Amino acid sequence: MKNHFTRNVKFLTKFDNEIRIRVSERRKTLRTAEKLHRKLLKMGADRNTLIVGIGGGVVTDLVGFVASTYMRGVRFGFIPTTLLGQVDAAIGGKNGVNLGGYKNIVGTITQPEFVHIDTGILKNLSDREFRSGLAEVVKSAVIGDPELFDMLEQTSFETLRSDDTLLREVIERAGAVKRKIVEGDPFEKGDRKLLNLGHTLGHAIEKSTRKYTHGEAVSIGMALIMEHSETLPDSDKTRILNLLQRFGLPVATRIPLRKLWHVARKDKKGGTIVVPLGIGSCTCLTLH
Repeated sequence: MKNHFTRNVKFLTKFDNEIRIRVSERRKTLRTAEKLHRKLLKMGADRNTLIVGIGGGVVTDLVGFVASTYMRGVRFGFIPTTLLGQVDAAIGGKNGVNLGGYKNIVGTITQPEFVHIDTGILKNLSDREFRSGLAEVVKSAVIGDPELFDMLEQTSFETLRSDDTLLREVIERAGAVKRKIVEGDPFEKGDRKLLNLGHTLGHAIEKSTRKYTHGEAVSIGMALIMEHSETLPDSDKTRILNLLQRFGLPVATRIPLRKLWHVARKDKKGGTIVVPLGIGSCTCLTLH
């Protein structure tokens, strides 16, 4: 599935029916999904219905889950409105809701029909939200695109916010890393696990405190893994940490590592940890 870029999505936002939802990780639950199922039923939605999720990662996770379970699955697509959504959350077909504080522990893997990207929407993001998305961009570069990493090192946070042409290239390259991996392993039996770089500990950080955004938690998760890695050259470790910090992302937390490992083992990603071997290459290790 290829992302479609545009500078204007107005022509896509004239729908027959509209459901507005208040979004937050705390509301991304089975209870919220049931409310949406009931609204769809009341509106007369059937198997010919197309559901379009317009919003950030919480919206795409939730809408994808609702659409893929309503009447055993109806058509759906996304218009992600955050950088994190455009480079990660809306791509790959993972849809889910949280349960007991554990992220996306209930969900499906069902591909959207389209992901329509409008970089102009990102001008409305706060700096913090934009930075959160950049964590996933750095993650993609470390996993499989050293040229993207070089490109990021040669630019700045301010330039990425103002140069639309550069931003579109960065989004396309980051998304291409994920699409390539997902196309080869749609159900996470092998290489798709590499996309969890930073997420095993990142999810544990999110569960342990509400202080960080998802991208900030992933940034810290990557940094903690690199700090304790014996496979990553020191030069690459320094480059990655410097890039995260230059974009204004956190690389440390006061939460004890022992506590994070305890929480991580209960997470759906807790069976493995992704470790960088170098910029552009990672491997998965099994936790014991």
